[in-house]
Amino acid sequence: MTYTFKPVPHNPPARRIDYDQELNPAQFQAVTTLEGPILVIAGAGSGKTRTLVYRLAYLVEQGVDPGAILLLTFTRKASREMLTRAVHLLDQPLGQVVGGTFHGICYLWLRQYGERLGYPKGFTVMDRADQGDLLNLLKERLGFKKLSGPFPRKETMAEILGAVVNKDLSLDFLLTRDYPQFLEQRDLMAKMAAAYQDEKRRHALLDYDDLLLEGRRLLTEHEDVRRRLSNRFRYLMVDEYQDTNRLQAELVQLLAYSHKNVMAVGDDSQSIYSFRGANFRNIMDFPNLFPGTRVIKLEENYRSTQPILDLANAIIAGARDKYTKCLFTRRADGTRPRLFRAATENEQSKLVVAQVQDLLEQGIPLSQMAVLIRAGYHSFDLEIELVRAGIPFMKFGGFKFMESAHIKDLLAHLRVVANPKDTMSWNRLLLLVPGVGRATCNKFNSQVQGGFDLAAGITWLRQQRRPQELKDLAGLMESLNGPGQTLMTRMNQTLAYYEPLAKARYDDYPKRMKDLEHLLTITARYKELQTFLNDLTLEPPSSLADVVTPTQDYLTLSTVHSAKGLEWDAVFIIWAAEGRFPGFYSQERDDDLEEERRLMYVAATRARNYLAVIFPSIGYSRQFGMTVNSPSRFIADIPRSLLEPWRAEVEEW
Repeated sequence: MTYTFKPVPHNPPARRIDYDQELNPAQFQAVTTLEGPILVIAGAGSGKTRTLVYRLAYLVEQGVDPGAILLLTFTRKASREMLTRAVHLLDQPLGQVVGGTFHGICYLWLRQYGERLGYPKGFTVMDRADQGDLLNLLKERLGFKKLSGPFPRKETMAEILGAVVNKDLSLDFLLTRDYPQFLEQRDLMAKMAAAYQDEKRRHALLDYDDLLLEGRRLLTEHEDVRRRLSNRFRYLMVDEYQDTNRLQAELVQLLAYSHKNVMAVGDDSQSIYSFRGANFRNIMDFPNLFPGTRVIKLEENYRSTQPILDLANAIIAGARDKYTKCLFTRRADGTRPRLFRAATENEQSKLVVAQVQDLLEQGIPLSQMAVLIRAGYHSFDLEIELVRAGIPFMKFGGFKFMESAHIKDLLAHLRVVANPKDTMSWNRLLLLVPGVGRATCNKFNSQVQGGFDLAAGITWLRQQRRPQELKDLAGLMESLNGPGQTLMTRMNQTLAYYEPLAKARYDDYPKRMKDLEHLLTITARYKELQTFLNDLTLEPPSSLADVVTPTQDYLTLSTVHSAKGLEWDAVFIIWAAEGRFPGFYSQERDDDLEEERRLMYVAATRARNYLAVIFPSIGYSRQFGMTVNSPSRFIADIPRSLLEPWRAEVEEW
């Protein structure tokens, strides 16, 4: 895609679209308002993409040169689909319209004008793998690989550098808030970041974030380029504006330098990607950045029944800062969303299985059902029950229960208690010990012969002169094998032993430890070790994902983040309890808590006809043991009349 700035004669197409007939009043207003800044607040399921497509067509029908239109989206696929639909609508090619992502558009500008910033025409854009390789090289060159304390691995260092750019945060603030384990290395990390910038400049390299940074610098420092691009692109349209970060919002403002003809489309209530750098304030502050902004709200929903929308409206009504809107539909019928209070997490899982089976009998295919979770580990117990019931599923977002390294690490210790001849598990737990390598494992494996038992393994560990940590492992294994040990006691002892190993092994160990603590919730309903391990290993939940093909019918398990933009006939929201949704950590900051509310709104608006919200009365945490759960504040605060309780006692919160 290249830019040519010669004006192209344009004749509007002969075909005329009846916009008034094909659009609702709010969509029609958004499509036909051409001049000045426009902010379209597009509620969930309100025809956002349709509005953008018809506006493209309307601009061309009004005689606007297609080459004067710039469509900015968050994926190339989105821009291609919109342009394809507009082409079919108009029945004419629109090859001159420029559509793409912020990063892709900046790349094109830098190819044309990069020499203004000191970049040769042959500069290279690094992908994540290239970026990691460069950071690893610098780590070795600076001597940081020999450090005794924790230092970020290349992937984590890349994430930190990206967050500094996209979230507009200082390194000190970011480390204090999200990576406290690396605070002692702050000065060394700053030195490495500076070396990284120097190395990129010296070798004409750009990473993904540099495309936005240098694109902004081009428009800021070179007024003639800014004016030229702004004059060419007289009509800007930005999709999913609520997901823009600081740099992207500034780029939009710079591009509108000479005309202010910007239509930003998005939904403040669906701003849920702050962890990627998205800035909720961008959509809220748009009218301040562009004085005279016309705000148009799309509130008619084409997806859900009115009872589901009533619940969604009530959830978002409690938001602190928002564009007030009320979703409505012409589908006034439908059942109220159902509220289930299960006794335990396992009963919650069995409730979902029973409801899925009931819906199947009613003729709703599995492909039209989804279970939505706030965090990947919230579905662990459910995955086990689905396997037992023979219900195929696919999981999106988070990780699959038995595929994560830290789950395997922890369970390896219990496996050797259950079966001392399990050499695979022995190897795994031995390799966790600092200073132990393959040679030690091979030496140990040669002992696993004939009458080898756990006591023999413990004796062997104690006989080794080094490393000392082998004796610590021997002490743990002896304790785990002691008389009268319950499964829960064994799990807690193993977790306490494993925590410092995980801290040394994984950059993201705080998150992994939370995952492991949730495993205790599953453990709490088992009394016998072998039964527990058998349920997790004989038919591991993740195995179904390996055999289900896209053409097969399966139940979707998804994090809410991964479900945005999708819809199903029936949706189950599980673990809708305080401390889980919203999570404990999100309650420490008001902005995080507000985003949790928006996440619940997004989850509820994925359902077309059937919505169930479920929480278990009893949960387990390592810190407090068995706890009594209260329903999520996002559900507890809404009028009872909007929900159909499963049991009478649910009404007595």
